[in-house]
Amino acid sequence: MVERLVANEKVEGSTPFARSIGFKFMNDLLEKKCVPCEGGISAFDISEIHKYQKKVDGWDIAQDDKKNYILEKKFKFKNFLESQNFVNKVGEVSEKEGHHPDIFFGWGYAKINITTHAINGLSENDFILAAKIDKILSV
Repeated sequence: MVERLVANEKVEGSTPFARSIGFKFMNDLLEKKCVPCEGGISAFDISEIHKYQKKVDGWDIAQDDKKNYILEKKFKFKNFLESQNFVNKVGEVSEKEGHHPDIFFGWGYAKINITTHAINGLSENDFILAAKIDKILSV
């Protein structure tokens, strides 16, 4: 079961104008590479999560069954083949970054959950990967 976390603030990137401003922030993430994480660092606290959430568009903050924060986004497609092609591209990007999300997909949809398992929460790596996944659809 996934529990939703709702911020008490409007998330930048939720309007066309805000998305155009937010694109600069996302570009900052696109230029970075995920850094291998073996633990030993703290997961982002909720204020840091909200700061980074403004840098990606449409990603929800949720909690998994262990109450660890995750990034989650649902994508819609016209058919199974489009979903599969998208998921294959997500796999390629994830492998290049060395950071692997949980992927669920079927006819006309894909859902991506991202977290840093080694720290039981979110880190900058998760937001870097989210930005790079979003870029797949803009190419």
